[in-house]
Amino acid sequence: MSTGIEEIVGKSSMETTTTAAPTIRVEIYNQTYNIRSDGDTAYLTQLADFVDGRMREISSGTLTVDSLKVAILAALHIADELHRLKQTHEQADAQLATRSTECAEMLDGLLKARSNIEQEKGGSGKIAFT
Repeated sequence: MSTGIEEIVGKSSMETTTTAAPTIRVEIYNQTYNIRSDGDTAYLTQLADFVDGRMREISSGTLTVDSLKVAILAALHIADELHRLKQTHEQADAQLATRSTECAEMLDGLLKARSNIEQEKGGSGKIAFT
């Protein structure tokens, strides 16, 4: 993952002995997780808070108390949000590319017109002998 998350370890006593990356303790939906990451601790905590908030939001609107089902529903909502944002980003990129092409064509047209005007001005005052 791009955040540098290497390993997620639950409440079990399973601890790794390597010191490659610091361990960050976060709480998501009343569960504590130790996450080994070389990423930004504050950012990782924000991500955990976001997931926790989304899970609590989902659980308040459903009758299920199964944390796995709540996690899956939250993951689907987050995936939907990501997918929609990607589509919006791709559409904006396409619009930007179209407008950029239009601007480049207009600039080319203006430069050609300027060149033609300069050639006409320069050519009318010259006398040519044959």
